[in-house]
Amino acid sequence: MIIGLDVGGTHTDVVLLDRQGIVRDVKVTTDASNLFNTVLEGLEGVMSGMDPAVVKRVVLSTTLTTNAIVQNKIPGVGIIVSSGPGIDPRYFQTSAHYFPVSGSIDHRGREVEPVDAGEIERVSREFLARGIRYVGVVGKFSVRNPVHELQIKAQLGNGFEKVFLGHRISGHLNFPRRIATTYLNASVYPIHREFFEAVQQSLNARGLSMPIRILKADGGNMNFASSIEFPGQTILSGPAASVMGAIAYAADTADSLVLDIGGTTTDMAVLMNGVPLLAPLGIDIGGYRTLIRSLDIHSIGIGGDSLVRLNHQQIEIGPERLGPAMAYGGPVPTPTDALFVLKKIENGDRENSIKGIEPIAGALGLSVEAAAGSIFEHACSKILQEAEAMTARLNSKPVYTIHEIREGFRLEPRQILLLGGPAPYFGEQLKKQSGMEIKIVPKWSVANAIGAALARTTSEITLFADTEQGMSMAPGEDYHATICREFNREDAVRTAFDLLKEKAVKRGANPDHLEMEILEELEFNMVRGFNTTGKNIRIRAQVKPGLIKGYEDVLSLSKGPHA
Repeated sequence: MIIGLDVGGTHTDVVLLDRQGIVRDVKVTTDASNLFNTVLEGLEGVMSGMDPAVVKRVVLSTTLTTNAIVQNKIPGVGIIVSSGPGIDPRYFQTSAHYFPVSGSIDHRGREVEPVDAGEIERVSREFLARGIRYVGVVGKFSVRNPVHELQIKAQLGNGFEKVFLGHRISGHLNFPRRIATTYLNASVYPIHREFFEAVQQSLNARGLSMPIRILKADGGNMNFASSIEFPGQTILSGPAASVMGAIAYAADTADSLVLDIGGTTTDMAVLMNGVPLLAPLGIDIGGYRTLIRSLDIHSIGIGGDSLVRLNHQQIEIGPERLGPAMAYGGPVPTPTDALFVLKKIENGDRENSIKGIEPIAGALGLSVEAAAGSIFEHACSKILQEAEAMTARLNSKPVYTIHEIREGFRLEPRQILLLGGPAPYFGEQLKKQSGMEIKIVPKWSVANAIGAALARTTSEITLFADTEQGMSMAPGEDYHATICREFNREDAVRTAFDLLKEKAVKRGANPDHLEMEILEELEFNMVRGFNTTGKNIRIRAQVKPGLIKGYEDVLSLSKGPHA
């Protein structure tokens, strides 16, 4: 059996699956201040009376890091950037604790200017004076030679809780995106570490000692222990689970829009003939453009528990979430309270919801019911506007799927796949405002956990080879090797696949069911004078996202009552 567990900002969903379908599923309230009890309560719910030995693996997804970025609730992080000649790295500044320093490596991996030890010492003292605990170090061409990043980390010593190196975070050459990627990894690290520790303790308390995996933004999973070194991979983990949980219900001859409406955010994606799209370079989130490999997902700060307020007589919703709806004892009015006023939900205190919306109604000169209707319509309108903008963005450039690149293909979603706790309440209004077919995903309230449980392990590697210098490297994998001048593209592909298989198996993949493919294959001649002196080869390969072997049909099956 498999446990799928999705920790959201509002609720935590847990499912227990076997090859015949869903055995049990539960939903509990997420207590961000006590994740241990939250996770343990969910596990107790699905495992009551069960022998822990029947569970062979646990797969997690979470929106905790996504929500922290969307709501701008990430801690201060120090960034040290070494770039050398070219564009001023201050253009790529991520925060107030951002320090460009001297030292540079060229595009071939050769040192141009050494690191200034005194400068690094001064920056280190400044970080410590500011109370910085997490640091990122990024060199412009560190993926060709990481020596400067390693030197700076060594000089920083043990004064910081965690130091992230750009060449380990991503093997891509895009310097601005690698800075943002390293920054977000360092920023979400304490949030993810707390989640990691709570899950480990909860599983131990329940006697579960099987392999644990966490869903990544690309719809695959990785070994949970590895995620501590790459916490940025968990950004959009929850939204990716939404896509994986909806795939089985998408039309395979038309485009579909996936909407996962949670308490804090609404996550959206487009499926092209039932196939997820990939962000070609990496995710953009919270104003940061990254190299984090991801399904093409857009998250907005509008959910069932988002703060509702007026700004110059205009309704505004989110991105803040200050607690549950007032109907459930929360402090401020929310779209969920509007649903209570409209009598679409009845399992809470409607009078509290009315009290919360009354001031808004009075300011607008409307009845409480009319104000609630306006709030709900506004929430749906904002969601659909964002979905339309996302589709337009995707149509402005070639579309990348997990199978291929499609140029000149126009996405035209005609169907909305709706999931998340309040999905049934939004369906009718979204249909009215969009004119699209609405399909509520079966087990909509726990579909994320199901999608997480069934995702296969994925990995990606980037390999560089320079036959003139006689070396091959994949810095992100700590791989360096000497090669001969006759080393060619075919040799590079074989090496890349060998490294990819080794990495995927370490992260928990089944070596007998690896679907590996080349994403990028480039080769350039090195010319000196009129002679070719060598080749520069770059190979990028991946294990394709998908569902694990033997469980492909589980999404369409159900076993046992909904808890």
